[in-house]
Amino acid sequence: MRPRVELRPATSDDSELIFELITELAVYEREPDAVETTPELLRAQLASDRCPFECLIAELDGRPAGFALFFQNYSTWKGRPGLYLEDLYVKESARKSGVGGALLVALARIAIEREYARMEWSVLDWNQLAIDFYKSLGALPMSEWTTFRLTGAALKQLAERETGAG
Repeated sequence: MRPRVELRPATSDDSELIFELITELAVYEREPDAVETTPELLRAQLASDRCPFECLIAELDGRPAGFALFFQNYSTWKGRPGLYLEDLYVKESARKSGVGGALLVALARIAIEREYARMEWSVLDWNQLAIDFYKSLGALPMSEWTTFRLTGAALKQLAERETGAG
């Protein structure tokens, strides 16, 4: 018999668990030192009136098994919001038990319920297991797009650049 997957919205009481899962994800993605957030920051954000994200916690037979952290984005062409999945992670011990699929189904239902135009996420190009799984669900890779990112000193330098605009 397949283990029972339960999903629930995260609360500020889940900040330690979310931090633990984020840290495990960073190790999996070969960036163990990249995590800058803290349980305290996550707790404060989850308790705030305008939390910048939502999060689903997956439990397998009553034990934490994974999470999906997401937020609303916007499509100018569609004229409607969308759901951006920032992180989806399933603990190694819970993989192949339906946790990842259950999280994605729940996110798709949220997107439909809220009348979002689409659901999007990024996947590392070396994560063939995830790529194959997403394709099996009907997701299409956006191979003609390249993701750009500004952080740290480069972001600060751009913000301080003189533009001549008044």
